[in-house]
Amino acid sequence: MTAEQILDHIEQYRQKMMMLASRSSMVDNEVVEVSSKLDILINQYLHLTKGRSLKDRRAL
Repeated sequence: MTAEQILDHIEQYRQKMMMLASRSSMVDNEVVEVSSKLDILINQYLHLTKGRSLKDRRAL
């Protein structure tokens, strides 16, 4: 998966998590699962772009 694809997934999961949390609570099992997946995606993105400046990351 490319950095750009990961960013797209990050945004999708972020929106899903916010929507779920607004309907229930931040400790709801589904919210926690989505949050965990979001953490994994963010870590993948950071690992993939390691060594690049923040400016270069945003250009992806």
